[in-house]
Amino acid sequence: MIPPRAAPKVITTTSLLCRGTYKHHTGIGLVEVLVALIVMSVGMLGIASLYVTTLQSKTTALSRMKAVNLANDIAERIRANPSAASAYLLATTDATVATDCTTANCTPEQMAASDLYQWDLMIHDTYNNDYSNSTNGTGLPGGTNAVQRSIVLTTPQSITTPAALTINLAWSEPSSGTLSYALQVQL
Repeated sequence: MIPPRAAPKVITTTSLLCRGTYKHHTGIGLVEVLVALIVMSVGMLGIASLYVTTLQSKTTALSRMKAVNLANDIAERIRANPSAASAYLLATTDATVATDCTTANCTPEQMAASDLYQWDLMIHDTYNNDYSNSTNGTGLPGGTNAVQRSIVLTTPQSITTPAALTINLAWSEPSSGTLSYALQVQL
């Protein structure tokens, strides 16, 4: 006589995965925890480095923007007073003013001296008696003696090329070294 057949055993995926493996792995080992901590530490150091680089780039970009604005400011003052263009030539010495042209009638040369004086105050961040950190004001970083500026006459190369004044600004950034900006104003 043939014995009766037993019902087939149903094998599920979970029973295949768990067969014999559950007994060997009972938890997370100390080595796995240490490896995870090291990976997280390296990731956090990378994020901190990225944050510091971002802050340095932000400061440099802000200084460059201020230099562009300052050069454009004096360029517009020169364009508004073209008859005294040669009076705007400035070496790296401080500009001084004898006449306040905001309240008095001035000659073009006196207006140029007044413009240079006001521009000098803005460069050194003392325009509105703001002697604080230059990140809040109009000036470039580095203090009174750290910003070099000059306005020089560029002679024309041909008869069709007009004369131009070149405005140069140079300043020192703690993270980037010495930076400079130059703008040419055609007369």
